[in-house]
Amino acid sequence: MRILTSNRQYAKEIAMNVNWEGREYTFEKPMLVSRLLEELAITREGHLVVANNKLVTEDHRLQAGDNVRVIRVVSGG
Repeated sequence: MRILTSNRQYAKEIAMNVNWEGREYTFEKPMLVSRLLEELAITREGHLVVANNKLVTEDHRLQAGDNVRVIRVVSGG
C-alpha cells in the first residue's frame, strides 16, 4: 500500500485507488473487498464499499483501475 502520488494517470492504469476518510491509497494487486478492509483495519460492520460508483459486497474482487470509496454508515434517532 502506498499513498497516491501526483502521478495519478499512471497509478490508475496499474492499480486501484481507494478513498478512506479523506485519504487516498493505492493497491497494486487485485484483492477481495474483505481483504481490502483487513488491510485498512476497517471493521466490516458499519461500512459500505463502493467500486466504480456501485455498491459491492465482501466477496467482490477489486481490480486494477477501480476507483473505490469506503463509506462509514452512521445512524441515530
